[in-house]
Amino acid sequence: MQGNDFNYIIEKLKHYQKDQIIISEHARIRAIQRQLDINEIIENIINPIRLRYAIKEEANSLSEEKFDCYFAYSKTQCHKYILVLKDNVVVITAIKINRRWQKIVENKMRGKNNVP
Repeated sequence: MQGNDFNYIIEKLKHYQKDQIIISEHARIRAIQRQLDINEIIENIINPIRLRYAIKEEANSLSEEKFDCYFAYSKTQCHKYILVLKDNVVVITAIKINRRWQKIVENKMRGKNNVP
């Protein structure tokens, strides 16, 4: 499977501290609705031991990078965060997936690789 920017984002995240993680208002609302702990989201980003996949997305400007990241808890549970990296890390949204999530990633990566 191609398209996993896992190693690239791991190296990038090493350069950020807790105070450089910004949870957008949208992500904060969604985290509450989806029963996700804000501190757990921040911890997953600072210490990405659960990160399994990172798919680079199109960013709004050349000075930033956008990633669709999957943090695994088990084969049927993961957290998906959309992250924008710049001078800081902005969490755009946070989603809890409670089903076999690997197929979601495979399909997304397959679609990305078929784009000319």
